[in-house]
Amino acid sequence: MQGDWPHDDAPAGVAGGEDRDGSGEASGPARRRGRPQQTPLQRALGLLARREHSRKELSRKLTARGLDAADVEKAVGRLAGEGWQDDKRFAESLVRSRAGSGYGPVRIRAELATHGLDREAIARAMETYEGDWAENARDLAQRRFGSTLAEELNLQRKAADLLLRRGFDGASIRAAIRFDPDD
Repeated sequence: MQGDWPHDDAPAGVAGGEDRDGSGEASGPARRRGRPQQTPLQRALGLLARREHSRKELSRKLTARGLDAADVEKAVGRLAGEGWQDDKRFAESLVRSRAGSGYGPVRIRAELATHGLDREAIARAMETYEGDWAENARDLAQRRFGSTLAEELNLQRKAADLLLRRGFDGASIRAAIRFDPDD
Protein backbone atom coordinates (compact mmCIF):
# COMPACT_ATOMS: atom_id res chain seq x y z
CA MET A 1 0.00 0.00 0.00
CA GLN A 2 1.44 3.34 -1.02
CA GLY A 3 2.21 5.78 1.75
CA ASP A 4 3.12 3.19 4.38
CA TRP A 5 6.83 3.94 3.96
CA PRO A 6 8.11 7.35 4.85
CA HIS A 7 9.94 8.64 1.79
CA ASP A 8 13.42 8.65 3.38
CA ASP A 9 13.05 5.28 5.12
CA ALA A 10 11.87 3.20 2.14
CA PRO A 11 14.04 0.14 1.53
CA ALA A 12 15.91 -0.33 -1.74
CA GLY A 13 13.57 -1.30 -4.54
CA VAL A 14 10.49 0.32 -3.01
CA ALA A 15 9.12 3.42 -4.72
CA GLY A 16 10.79 6.50 -3.33
CA GLY A 17 13.79 4.67 -1.84
CA GLU A 18 17.35 4.87 -3.07
CA ASP A 19 19.16 2.08 -4.82
CA ARG A 20 21.87 0.19 -2.96
CA ASP A 21 24.65 2.28 -4.42
CA GLY A 22 23.10 5.39 -2.86
CA SER A 23 22.76 7.24 -6.14
CA GLY A 24 18.98 7.35 -6.01
CA GLU A 25 18.85 6.02 -9.58
CA ALA A 26 18.09 2.49 -10.61
CA SER A 27 20.76 0.80 -12.68
CA GLY A 28 18.61 -1.95 -14.18
CA PRO A 29 15.70 -4.24 -13.37
CA ALA A 30 17.76 -6.56 -11.17
CA ARG A 31 19.10 -3.62 -9.19
CA ARG A 32 15.63 -2.17 -8.64
CA ARG A 33 14.49 -5.40 -7.07
CA GLY A 34 17.54 -5.49 -4.84
CA ARG A 35 19.02 -8.57 -6.54
CA PRO A 36 22.64 -8.69 -7.66
CA GLN A 37 23.43 -9.00 -11.37
CA GLN A 38 23.40 -12.61 -12.54
CA THR A 39 26.52 -14.13 -14.02
CA PRO A 40 26.42 -15.55 -17.56
CA LEU A 41 26.45 -19.03 -16.01
CA GLN A 42 23.41 -18.25 -13.86
CA ARG A 43 21.52 -16.71 -16.78
CA ALA A 44 22.30 -19.69 -19.01
CA LEU A 45 21.17 -22.10 -16.32
CA GLY A 46 17.95 -20.11 -15.93
CA LEU A 47 17.22 -20.48 -19.63
CA LEU A 48 17.99 -24.20 -19.55
CA ALA A 49 15.70 -24.67 -16.56
CA ARG A 50 12.77 -23.56 -18.73
CA ARG A 51 13.51 -25.77 -21.76
CA GLU A 52 16.32 -27.39 -23.73
CA HIS A 53 18.43 -25.05 -25.87
CA SER A 54 21.08 -25.76 -28.49
CA ARG A 55 24.54 -24.44 -27.77
CA LYS A 56 24.21 -21.89 -30.58
CA GLU A 57 20.77 -20.70 -29.42
CA LEU A 58 21.89 -20.36 -25.81
CA SER A 59 24.96 -18.34 -26.80
CA ARG A 60 22.89 -16.11 -29.09
CA LYS A 61 20.31 -15.38 -26.38
CA LEU A 62 22.94 -14.52 -23.79
CA THR A 63 24.97 -12.23 -26.05
CA ALA A 64 21.74 -10.52 -27.15
CA ARG A 65 21.21 -9.63 -23.49
CA GLY A 66 24.45 -7.69 -23.49
CA LEU A 67 26.79 -10.26 -21.97
CA ASP A 68 30.40 -10.54 -23.10
CA ALA A 69 30.83 -13.17 -25.84
CA ALA A 70 33.93 -14.70 -24.20
CA ASP A 71 32.14 -15.05 -20.85
CA VAL A 72 29.13 -16.55 -22.58
CA GLU A 73 31.25 -19.13 -24.42
CA LYS A 74 32.98 -20.08 -21.19
CA ALA A 75 29.65 -20.46 -19.34
CA VAL A 76 27.99 -22.44 -22.12
CA GLY A 77 31.06 -24.66 -22.43
CA ARG A 78 31.01 -25.37 -18.72
CA LEU A 79 27.29 -26.21 -18.76
CA ALA A 80 27.81 -28.52 -21.74
CA GLY A 81 30.73 -30.20 -19.99
CA GLU A 82 28.65 -30.79 -16.88
CA GLY A 83 25.69 -32.16 -18.84
CA TRP A 84 23.30 -29.24 -18.31
CA GLN A 85 23.35 -28.37 -22.00
CA ASP A 86 23.41 -31.14 -24.58
CA ASP A 87 22.84 -30.62 -28.31
CA LYS A 88 21.91 -34.29 -28.76
CA ARG A 89 19.23 -34.12 -26.07
CA PHE A 90 18.00 -30.80 -27.49
CA ALA A 91 17.72 -32.24 -31.01
CA GLU A 92 15.84 -35.35 -29.88
CA SER A 93 13.45 -33.21 -27.85
CA LEU A 94 12.82 -30.87 -30.78
CA VAL A 95 12.13 -33.80 -33.14
CA ARG A 96 9.56 -35.29 -30.74
CA SER A 97 7.94 -31.93 -30.10
CA ARG A 98 7.64 -30.86 -33.74
CA ALA A 99 6.50 -34.28 -34.94
CA GLY A 100 3.82 -34.26 -32.24
CA SER A 101 2.73 -30.80 -33.43
CA GLY A 102 2.15 -32.03 -36.99
CA TYR A 103 5.41 -31.12 -38.71
CA GLY A 104 7.25 -33.35 -41.14
CA PRO A 105 10.87 -34.45 -41.41
CA VAL A 106 11.91 -31.87 -44.02
CA ARG A 107 10.79 -28.96 -41.84
CA ILE A 108 12.29 -30.48 -38.69
CA ARG A 109 15.69 -31.04 -40.36
CA ALA A 110 15.72 -27.43 -41.54
CA GLU A 111 14.88 -26.17 -38.05
CA LEU A 112 17.63 -28.28 -36.50
CA ALA A 113 20.12 -26.82 -38.98
CA THR A 114 19.18 -23.30 -37.90
CA HIS A 115 20.17 -24.28 -34.36
CA GLY A 116 23.74 -24.94 -35.46
CA LEU A 117 23.63 -28.73 -35.59
CA ASP A 118 25.66 -30.54 -38.23
CA ARG A 119 24.27 -33.14 -40.68
CA GLU A 120 25.37 -36.09 -38.56
CA ALA A 121 23.73 -34.76 -35.41
CA ILE A 122 20.54 -34.04 -37.34
CA ALA A 123 20.52 -37.52 -38.87
CA ARG A 124 21.04 -39.15 -35.45
CA ALA A 125 18.21 -37.11 -33.94
CA MET A 126 15.85 -37.97 -36.79
CA GLU A 127 16.67 -41.67 -36.37
CA THR A 128 15.51 -41.55 -32.76
CA TYR A 129 11.95 -40.71 -33.83
CA GLU A 130 9.90 -43.88 -33.52
CA GLY A 131 6.77 -42.67 -35.31
CA ASP A 132 5.69 -43.11 -38.93
CA TRP A 133 5.89 -39.93 -41.00
CA ALA A 134 3.30 -41.14 -43.54
CA GLU A 135 0.88 -41.96 -40.72
CA ASN A 136 1.47 -38.52 -39.17
CA ALA A 137 0.72 -36.87 -42.52
CA ARG A 138 -2.42 -38.98 -42.95
CA ASP A 139 -3.67 -38.13 -39.45
CA LEU A 140 -3.10 -34.41 -40.00
CA ALA A 141 -4.89 -34.48 -43.37
CA GLN A 142 -7.82 -36.43 -41.92
CA ARG A 143 -8.16 -34.05 -38.95
CA ARG A 144 -8.09 -30.97 -41.17
CA PHE A 145 -10.13 -32.15 -44.15
CA GLY A 146 -12.31 -34.98 -42.89
CA SER A 147 -13.26 -38.34 -44.31
CA THR A 148 -14.23 -37.03 -47.78
CA LEU A 149 -10.58 -36.30 -48.59
CA ALA A 150 -10.15 -39.44 -50.72
CA GLU A 151 -13.10 -38.45 -52.93
CA GLU A 152 -12.63 -34.72 -53.50
CA LEU A 153 -9.79 -33.52 -55.72
CA ASN A 154 -10.04 -29.95 -54.41
CA LEU A 155 -9.53 -31.13 -50.83
CA GLN A 156 -6.65 -33.36 -51.92
CA ARG A 157 -4.87 -30.33 -53.40
CA LYS A 158 -5.42 -28.32 -50.22
CA ALA A 159 -4.23 -31.21 -48.08
CA ALA A 160 -1.12 -31.67 -50.24
CA ASP A 161 -0.33 -27.95 -49.94
CA LEU A 162 -0.74 -28.07 -46.17
CA LEU A 163 1.45 -31.15 -45.82
CA LEU A 164 4.10 -29.67 -48.09
CA ARG A 165 4.19 -26.47 -46.00
CA ARG A 166 4.43 -28.57 -42.86
CA GLY A 167 7.54 -30.32 -44.20
CA PHE A 168 6.36 -33.76 -45.30
CA ASP A 169 8.01 -35.48 -48.24
CA GLY A 170 6.25 -36.46 -51.48
CA ALA A 171 5.77 -40.12 -50.59
CA SER A 172 4.12 -39.27 -47.28
CA ILE A 173 1.89 -36.69 -48.96
CA ARG A 174 0.77 -39.12 -51.67
CA ALA A 175 0.02 -41.79 -49.07
CA ALA A 176 -1.94 -39.30 -46.96
CA ILE A 177 -4.19 -37.86 -49.66
CA ARG A 178 -4.94 -41.19 -51.33
CA PHE A 179 -5.69 -42.93 -48.05
CA ASP A 180 -9.11 -44.53 -47.86
CA PRO A 181 -10.02 -45.61 -44.33
CA ASP A 182 -12.52 -48.16 -45.72
CA ASP A 183 -9.79 -50.16 -47.52
